[in-house]
Amino acid sequence: MSVVFDTGALIALERRDRLMVARVDEIVRNRIATFVPAGVVAQCWRGGHRQYAIARLLRSRAVRIDDLGGELAFRIGIRLAETGTSDVIDAHVALLAARLNAIVYTSDPDDIAVLDPSLRIVTV
Repeated sequence: MSVVFDTGALIALERRDRLMVARVDEIVRNRIATFVPAGVVAQCWRGGHRQYAIARLLRSRAVRIDDLGGELAFRIGIRLAETGTSDVIDAHVALLAARLNAIVYTSDPDDIAVLDPSLRIVTV
């Protein structure tokens, strides 16, 4: 099993949401492969002591940051056209989760579901 975090999931962690903190503890404890698209990091990262929990998670061995390269950019653009949506980061989350058959942790389940209704989604 793998998981993919969107920006809302990391923001929930930053805000010390008890449920999200517990989920992350479980993920790290069970060594569940965790992926975060690079754009998600860019959307939420501001540095500083408030983001300690995010920094700790992103620097752990449990997390892999998925880059947005050329070929993926084309696939994201096609998915956005197919779904009539425009959020590049959400599309990266959805495509990554589909490729990995991963669970998506998101604060915007409807936005992700539009991009791929077959995804397993956990709302944070």
